[in-house]
Amino acid sequence: MANYHFSELIHRQADKYGSRTALKYRDDDMGKWVNISWKEFSNLIMHTAKAMVEFGIKEFDNIGLYSQNMPQCLIVDFAGFANRAVPVPMYATSSPAQVEYIINDASIKILFVGEQLQYNNAFKVQKDSSTLRQLIIFDSRVTLNPEDKTSIYFEDFLRLGDSALAETTVKIRMNEATAEDLATIIYTSGTTGESKGVVLHHYNFLEAMRIHAIRLPIITDRETSMCFLPLTHIFEKAWTYLCLNNGVKVAINRDPKMIQQSLLEVRPTMMCNVPRFWEKVYMGVQDKIEAFPDVLRRLALDAVKTGRAYNLDYKNKGKKAPLGLTLKFKFYDRTIFTVLKKVLGVEKGRLFPTAGAPLADTVNIFLQSVNIPIAYGYGLSETTATVAFCPRDGFVMGSIGEVMPGLQVKIDEETGEILVKGKTVTSGYYKKPEENEKAFTEDGYFRTGDSGRLEGGTLYFTERIKDLYKTSNGKYIAPQAIEMLMTNDKFIAQIAVIGDTHKFVGALIVPNFEALEEYALQKGIAYTDRKELIACKDVLRLIESHVEEHQKDLASYEKIKRFALLAEPFTMEGRELTDTLKLRRPVILRKYVDIIGEMYAE
Repeated sequence: MANYHFSELIHRQADKYGSRTALKYRDDDMGKWVNISWKEFSNLIMHTAKAMVEFGIKEFDNIGLYSQNMPQCLIVDFAGFANRAVPVPMYATSSPAQVEYIINDASIKILFVGEQLQYNNAFKVQKDSSTLRQLIIFDSRVTLNPEDKTSIYFEDFLRLGDSALAETTVKIRMNEATAEDLATIIYTSGTTGESKGVVLHHYNFLEAMRIHAIRLPIITDRETSMCFLPLTHIFEKAWTYLCLNNGVKVAINRDPKMIQQSLLEVRPTMMCNVPRFWEKVYMGVQDKIEAFPDVLRRLALDAVKTGRAYNLDYKNKGKKAPLGLTLKFKFYDRTIFTVLKKVLGVEKGRLFPTAGAPLADTVNIFLQSVNIPIAYGYGLSETTATVAFCPRDGFVMGSIGEVMPGLQVKIDEETGEILVKGKTVTSGYYKKPEENEKAFTEDGYFRTGDSGRLEGGTLYFTERIKDLYKTSNGKYIAPQAIEMLMTNDKFIAQIAVIGDTHKFVGALIVPNFEALEEYALQKGIAYTDRKELIACKDVLRLIESHVEEHQKDLASYEKIKRFALLAEPFTMEGRELTDTLKLRRPVILRKYVDIIGEMYAE
């Protein structure tokens, strides 16, 4: 398969596929999904590219996108590539301060915004900015601020592109585009410090397309992929580009809260996602099984046990299953498993890549057992997403998969850090020469910041090195590993393990209040609000027993000795979570310093 430069990719696909659907999105006003053909997609990109020329966007200019997932995001991306400009995405949930930082750091003059929230935040930034001069608004329902005299709507912006001279300029720029051109700048979430702009060139993406074609021949132009994660996230961005490169139909989910409905309406064959999505699926199914009558519960548990034996003990190991097991599995697959997948909207699923955070083995085993084809992997913004992932068959449970072809991976002998070298690896951070010096070894390997081990071509993740705690007793603690043990508990929604410089390990726990309130009702526990509920001795004993159960196999110094329950969850708005839902540990430590102090008080 030929891999075209992104400046021409969609136009080449339009020549090949014409009126076939390239994108689809839900039109809320019409209440239905609307198709955009490859030809329409190509034409919209060219109109947008010409409008960019008329708007004064030059080669190598950085152009900002601050929006939830919408077809316009991809149209602007590829129009930018045609002009050799550099799209710089921002999360739709970003605060004005985060937007302002990126605007200033990347010297962004033109910012495309999505809905009312993004417009309001961006206009607030623009009023005090010496850099940002104009906003272009995707959603025509956005109400402009009375003081706003410069912003325009995307549909009006497109009309500026009716110019023969602009078309000539775009075509010249497309002809001059090279693989060395900068493709995008992805700003990291900043879990431990200031956000950094990851520089990715077109050659990074072209290499990613090449090596994924080797490892994933399953991705053909007969597939439909659900675009659910933010297109700002390198995982979704690179995956969606791969889908477009392979002629896959991409359904764009605009509102994350609508994903369950979108899955039922579209029933995709593919979707990349983060472990948290599948953890919720797992916990929901477990709750349903527990509530079944005894006979039905035993049947469901036997189905899962059968699926595990067939898929993991035989199929995954390349061994032929006994006839009885095979027949039993096929029966469950056509009945219980199919019903489950239809309820989720994934019964047509052929591949569900999963990455972005550690995935608990219990969740992975369950999904494999019920025949949901997830492929767990590992990657970073700095490596154009994938470093390794598990093949559909022959993977090692507990690993993060097989290293991608064309990549060199090794483990630092002193620190255990995973080091990566290859053509998908970033050339560095935008305007951060000092950070670049720290990010690469002398022989050119990128320091991932993650510890792990490598056995043959199989990679294992241990912990974020920066997250490692050292107790005052000199013991190193891996908080993520401890937190992972609690992720599937029905009473624990979120947990942040504490312990750096303290005598023992502690934790801040946000209960699953839906389950906890149901428990309180069953036990006749009276309370007026959540704060009173989490202070109840019976509730504290319940959580303590669950924590103890999950950490029974840990060494004594690793175990959570004390914990505090929180009435409010960790959120992106509260800054405790990054836009990719990772814990911002320094923020949590500062925000809950008094509660932590009480927890460690003698």
